[in-house]
Amino acid sequence: MKPQLLRVPKGLQKSFSIRRDVALYFYNRWHYHPELELIHIEQGSGTQFVGDDIRGFQSGDLLLIGPNLPHYWRCDEKYFQSGSNLYAQATVVHFSEDIFGKTFLNLPENKAISDLLYKARWGLKIAGKDTDNVKALLQSLLDQQSGNAMISLLTTLEALAQCMEVQQLSNTDYQQEYDQFDTDRINQIYQYSIHNFQKKISIEEISEVANISPHSFCRYFKSRSRKTYSQFLLELRVGHACRLLAESRMPVGQICYESGFNNFANFNKYFKQHTGQSPLQYQKQFRNMPL
Repeated sequence: MKPQLLRVPKGLQKSFSIRRDVALYFYNRWHYHPELELIHIEQGSGTQFVGDDIRGFQSGDLLLIGPNLPHYWRCDEKYFQSGSNLYAQATVVHFSEDIFGKTFLNLPENKAISDLLYKARWGLKIAGKDTDNVKALLQSLLDQQSGNAMISLLTTLEALAQCMEVQQLSNTDYQQEYDQFDTDRINQIYQYSIHNFQKKISIEEISEVANISPHSFCRYFKSRSRKTYSQFLLELRVGHACRLLAESRMPVGQICYESGFNNFANFNKYFKQHTGQSPLQYQKQFRNMPL
């Protein structure tokens, strides 16, 4: 895929940027940038794309996205509804891979940080109680008016490197550069798919959205996403089902059809392939019910 290159402003006399975004919804654009991105999603839920990984996101998530790794957050439809009181909020830090210099990160005392930044090229989701300290440090960094902000950033990254629950997101290393030719096309495919995955989407239908022939679309999508469009749709549907199973009191049978599966056998099969659990097992763990 060829996402949009995003130029990240740092401001005058600053080596990195930190900001808090508060909006009705955020980041609904497939993009990348040469800087690493550390993001704490303080408020919001929806579908997250990092490289070739698709999953739901929710309030409290903490992620480290490597340089040139395409990513995209799409808030749930409820955030787009007229009159909604919902909003999305995130603290975001952007910094270059060589911000401290290569010699500094190669020191043995900094090995944990160096390893963390290397692994970030696949995208990392960091979870667990250890992240409470990182989130507090991010807040302090955001509020910092004096002192050495570089030391504060280094302290934050050191705390992040000590977190125990770290999950790699993408299976593909996206270190190449991109051109801008396909930016609008791929965003149209993503947005149409997110809006319509609960119904059947034919190759003819989505190829019309992309403005290419069905045969060309299949080759185009797989060559850029490393998966077929049907695999992409399945991951969207399973991700949606995961959120409903975790957050709602709907019966599993209803969630099957709400997620775009047209029969329960297929729902069970594909859900277990992607999560390693049956839908009922997945639901029970969030309801703290014994299996």
